[in-house]
Amino acid sequence: MNVGVIQFPGSNDELDAVWAVRHLGGEAQLVWHGASSLGDVDAVVLPGGFSYGDYLRCGAIARFAKVMPAVVDFARSGGPVLGICNGFQILCEAGLLPGALVRNEGLKFVCRPQPIRVERSISSLVDAGEGEVLVIPVKHGDGRYVAGAELLRLLGAEGQVVFRYCDAQGRSTDDANPNGATGGIAGVCNEAGNVLGMMPHPEHAVDASVGFHSADGAAVIGGLLKRAVRA
Repeated sequence: MNVGVIQFPGSNDELDAVWAVRHLGGEAQLVWHGASSLGDVDAVVLPGGFSYGDYLRCGAIARFAKVMPAVVDFARSGGPVLGICNGFQILCEAGLLPGALVRNEGLKFVCRPQPIRVERSISSLVDAGEGEVLVIPVKHGDGRYVAGAELLRLLGAEGQVVFRYCDAQGRSTDDANPNGATGGIAGVCNEAGNVLGMMPHPEHAVDASVGFHSADGAAVIGGLLKRAVRA
């Protein structure tokens, strides 16, 4: 399986994503934002960072990058797509995921290991069971997921909420929510389950011997690789 990692001006986690994929046994290549096609890829990752300097609004300019029509076509044809942090913002701006991401509550940048609870969802990109708690780092200033009451109802009813922030015991509390996200939502998927956006960074947590000393991100990166094989 070959994963294409989109590289935008301002991306800063693209090499981490490439490394994480290779560490878990996959192949990965960078795809430049100015490319008109994705090439021969089985899955796509939109990495974290500050695409185009986060001018206007996070992800708002990247949504118009030359490569994005190919990403949209790939996603709508059922290909597995993972958007991490800034990548999540871009997917929302591109209309591939519902809702929006805005400034953190309190207007403070957060960076910490963060427990998230796996929800019962239709996502095919997560290799973990419902209720399982994963510890995956967050590092963002514009990560507060917001959605109106009707959209929240639909997301819950359709199984599109994939992750919620929680404490180490899996409980949803205000203290466990790092950015004030509505409903503690940390990640959502599209109606088909093949596109996943999340604020935590699984690429920084696939080897417990380095970084944040957690390998729980392998449940996401490894899940993407499994989905790529099935695709």
